[in-house]
Amino acid sequence: QVQLVESGGGLVQPGGSLRLSCAASGFTFNIADMLWYRQAPGKQREWVATITKIGGAYYAGSVKGRFTISRENAKNTVYLQMNSLKPEDTAVYYCHNLSGWGRGTQVTVSS
Repeated sequence: QVQLVESGGGLVQPGGSLRLSCAASGFTFNIADMLWYRQAPGKQREWVATITKIGGAYYAGSVKGRFTISRENAKNTVYLQMNSLKPEDTAVYYCHNLSGWGRGTQVTVSS
């Protein structure tokens, strides 16, 4: 069965950094595009970033220049490096592809 398991969330001060990981299993990871979404309380889930099967990266305007998506196919893992974090980045972050969704990891940016 397909599984996507996020990790790496936590509490960080404004301006700080976190790296999220998504460990995938149950599908052919190296030919799958992978995406990150996030959802804040009372808000719709929004797209954050995509990395294609060959490594092309795309970002939402709200995170461009601060976040970097990457993948390590040998480990079936996709990452989201988040720098210069702002309070408005606070949300549950989800890993996604056509096979499904992860359960999310909480990121809280607060002083």
